[in-house]
Amino acid sequence: MSFVCEICGFEFPDDREREFDGQQLCPNCLNIHTLLCRECGQRFWRTDNAGTEEFPLCPSCYEEHYTTCCRCHRLVRENEAYYGTTDAGERCTYCERCFHIVDQDTRIHEYNYKPTPVFHGTGPRFFGVELEIDEAGECTSSARALMAVANRDGAHAYCKHDGSLEEGFEIVTHPMSLDYHLTQMPWAEVCRKAVSLGYLSHQAGTCGLHVHVSRAAFGDTPEKQDAVIARILYFFEKHWEELLKFSRRTPAQLNHWAARYGYQEQPKDILEHAKDDRHASRYTCVNLTNADTIEFRIFRGTLRVNTILATLQLLDRICDVALALSDDVLKEMSWTTFAAGCEAPELVQYLKERRLYVNEPVADGEEI
Repeated sequence: MSFVCEICGFEFPDDREREFDGQQLCPNCLNIHTLLCRECGQRFWRTDNAGTEEFPLCPSCYEEHYTTCCRCHRLVRENEAYYGTTDAGERCTYCERCFHIVDQDTRIHEYNYKPTPVFHGTGPRFFGVELEIDEAGECTSSARALMAVANRDGAHAYCKHDGSLEEGFEIVTHPMSLDYHLTQMPWAEVCRKAVSLGYLSHQAGTCGLHVHVSRAAFGDTPEKQDAVIARILYFFEKHWEELLKFSRRTPAQLNHWAARYGYQEQPKDILEHAKDDRHASRYTCVNLTNADTIEFRIFRGTLRVNTILATLQLLDRICDVALALSDDVLKEMSWTTFAAGCEAPELVQYLKERRLYVNEPVADGEEI
């Protein structure tokens, strides 16, 4: 005995018949044209799939138990969904990840706001940037517009209030590797959008560009980390004039917001001085008061993308030197030797503009 499959039209022995929805099907057509619901286990037509290819759902199970994130279009269980409203008052459904991104996108957080960090790229050396912008208002709609650019492809940044600014706020990134900052973080688009909204940073005169670097990048014990940090502090003190020129700050600005610790003959002596309660302050060139990072506060703000990237590359190079060299070798290193070893294109360009690169000046780029 045999039967004819109602989809493919071929004849098969009766023992291969698979009946579904009142039709006689061969096993192959059954597998191709139907699916099993991951929620209730019932079979349904593939064309009725209300879920995804990886997680098929029959229409009734989707209707009763699931929804879809309006931002990333991922499948979400109803009891795990988050809800919000658009500017037009329409109700939106989000997965947890997108809700937190949108929540960050739609507000300027208080200064003490510290979300769970989202790490991007390969560690352990991560850089977190705080970029202050001013002159165009502490405006939620502007923050939303900037974060729509920054967070287009993931949770990259959020905005915070800063009392030192008159009419602005600060853009704070999650921790990222240098390569991620260079290739994935949309710095150029963020800077262009900020300028188009009327913001300034360098030209505002009130803004800083602060960079956090993870302490874990300096060693797997506190003792190893302290040895590297001591060399970083020594480098800053020995080459203060060059770094002052790089920073675009005035001495008065640094004394107020990013004071130096003072030169000592040995790196460990500068570190001991810095860790002394009488001198410990976050308003120093290298702030050591955070548990998981050290913060470089010396740099003036900017909305010129090459300067942002060059600043990160400079700090990466300083970290490399502090990790690789002994105290004695570091003490002997001149600025010229240090600069000659800088190869990152954005950094080399900026060093030449600031007359800090082996006597090869070029025309300055305009800071914004």
